[in-house]
Amino acid sequence: MLLPIRCFTCGKLVGDKFSEFDAKVKAGEDPGKALDGLGIKRYCCRRMMITSVDLIDQVLPYYAQKTPNGP
Repeated sequence: MLLPIRCFTCGKLVGDKFSEFDAKVKAGEDPGKALDGLGIKRYCCRRMMITSVDLIDQVLPYYAQKTPNGP
């Protein structure tokens, strides 16, 4: 998964906090409270954390299929 290292809007470092955020959310904690606990207060940085998704699992099935004119 390609995670953003810095917030696109303000430039704050957010990449080092994503694994903790992901673990807390998977453990059942509310995402808003998890972000508050990590010290992420700005809405632009919160957006970066909440909207990051792992797209490789969605793209991989299309990569594995063979095309009619290809190998």
